[in-house]
Amino acid sequence: MSGTNPPSSAPGGLVKSVVELDRVVIRLAGDSGDGMQLTGNRFTSETASFGNDLSTLPNFPAEIRAPTGTLPGVSSFQLHFADHDIMTPGDAPDVLVVMNPAALKANLADLPGGGLLIADSDEFTPRNLAKVGYASNPLEDGSLEQWQLVSVPLTSMTLEALAGSGLGKKEAERSKNMFTLGLLSWMYHRPTEGTIRFLERQFRRKPEIAAANIAAFRAGFNYGDTTEAFAVSYEIKPAPMAPGVYRNISGNQALSLGLVAAGQRSGLPVFLGAYPITPASDILHELSKHKAFGVRTFQAEDEIAGIGAALGASFGGALGVTTTSGPGISLKSEAIGLAVMIELPLVIVDVQRGGPSTGLPTKTEQSDLLQAMFGRNGEAPVPVIAPRSPGDCFDAAIEATRIALTYRTPVILLSDGYLANGAEPWAVPSSEDLPDLTVQFATEPNGPDGEFLPYRRDPETLARAWAVPGTAGLQHRVGGLEKADLTGNISYDPANHDLMVRTRQAKIDGIAASLPPTEVDDPDGDARVAVIGWGSTYGPIGAACRRIRSSGRSVAQIHLRHINPMPTDLGEILHRYDRVVCPEMNLGQLALLLRAKYLIDVESHTQVRGLPFRAAELAAVIQEVIDRTDLPAAAGVNGETL
Repeated sequence: MSGTNPPSSAPGGLVKSVVELDRVVIRLAGDSGDGMQLTGNRFTSETASFGNDLSTLPNFPAEIRAPTGTLPGVSSFQLHFADHDIMTPGDAPDVLVVMNPAALKANLADLPGGGLLIADSDEFTPRNLAKVGYASNPLEDGSLEQWQLVSVPLTSMTLEALAGSGLGKKEAERSKNMFTLGLLSWMYHRPTEGTIRFLERQFRRKPEIAAANIAAFRAGFNYGDTTEAFAVSYEIKPAPMAPGVYRNISGNQALSLGLVAAGQRSGLPVFLGAYPITPASDILHELSKHKAFGVRTFQAEDEIAGIGAALGASFGGALGVTTTSGPGISLKSEAIGLAVMIELPLVIVDVQRGGPSTGLPTKTEQSDLLQAMFGRNGEAPVPVIAPRSPGDCFDAAIEATRIALTYRTPVILLSDGYLANGAEPWAVPSSEDLPDLTVQFATEPNGPDGEFLPYRRDPETLARAWAVPGTAGLQHRVGGLEKADLTGNISYDPANHDLMVRTRQAKIDGIAASLPPTEVDDPDGDARVAVIGWGSTYGPIGAACRRIRSSGRSVAQIHLRHINPMPTDLGEILHRYDRVVCPEMNLGQLALLLRAKYLIDVESHTQVRGLPFRAAELAAVIQEVIDRTDLPAAAGVNGETL
């Protein structure tokens, strides 16, 4: 949807129109050294401050530093922003900005015909073209006729704008991403003051670099305002939002702040033991900034040391946290079993990425679910929860902490690369609205003869007593050998082992009683097909269901936060529907669990491409299932009744 506002006159008498849009998807792509992520993040921040709803999809190269101008080194950032509520970063860009031939080749197939293509013509040199297999220059040979191509000499114009800056050619060229940002800021009427303040703050110790970037940014803005290459600019009005304080936030930032808030609401110091691993490292970086809130961070020498230190912190009376990705979960598995055995609270964050082995470090996937459920020695049940959006990572962190503290258990929180790096507007909650997570430590002996029984349990939650080391009279043992009921002494008794295994399982099963009723999004109440998902598939599934409903058909959406244990009402809900579809970014792991637990024929739809689902793709899958469901039950091959 668009409308044209009255034209305006740019300097020099050039008349330009302003077209009003309800949404747009922009993708920036270039070499990993071109600053596409910084450019995208700044454009996102200004868009958030303007009041649009938005969703982002950063796409990093897996190589730390691939050869310049090659396909493995292409980095991209996609931003979808609108004047209404949106759920995904968009299936395909409306505007593609490419900084070199490699970026063009890697991304052109995603740009629909008629889309706007902006290219830095200075970088389309014979050498760069040859690196990616172009026999001729696509900006000049007519091969891009189906798109709106605008060739802009971004590099040379940046150098011209910085001619008097005193910077060398190589340093000046690095500012071309700011020139690009300025041009896009003009095109879409983005605020500029925030970016200028950011650059002044970012380079406060190098004022000449700050001045150069600001000059390039302003030059790009002025170029858009004066050039005949862009006769139109675009306006996307702010989206209606509930009153409150908002900020732009990524999933890793939200998860970190959720852990800080959980520490404050529980009254416990937060201790993070972590080994840096993509895409979870930003949680370590963010938490390290919050020492004033009782947060301590420990960068361990390996994954096992990270979880060992976190578990030791829990033993000492802190909120222990460890963060990792799929490869790290496999290394931590024995220590997770130890946490199950000694029954101490521990939050384990798994920001999933493609596997197996080291796999796809910078790509997203949901393939750690079965590992989180069962990837330990023996019967070692662990609660598993999953956030559904970047902002929801905050609430998921608090919920994981609630379960860990209340039930004295390790909890696995399954985020993923899409949520971790993606961003959206987030309403900052009031601290009074957050749950009370206060913990009651054991302070007195609880045995009939005045002794301390560390495995005497709360009759409602089955949580054992938590005693801080050094408390007089509460000495007790911990370790990985089986515990005797009540005393916690080492026990090899078969009957006791059976009792303890069943008790630990019952404790986890009992968490389900504390969960809210399952939400079912079924506006018409007459859907015969339900789509169930977990984690980051929430946005694409929701957007696909909106498409289905806009066409006049009915479909229900169910999204799980708690995967172990599952909500008590889930089985009854699933049995209401004729067909249940489960999209996942794996080969059907939740579908496997649902089939086993509820004996329903879940139709699994999967992909493992390292990218989130596209809403159009899911809508087509759901539509086919609805059409099949609505066929007469006794229809023959040719539609004739049998």
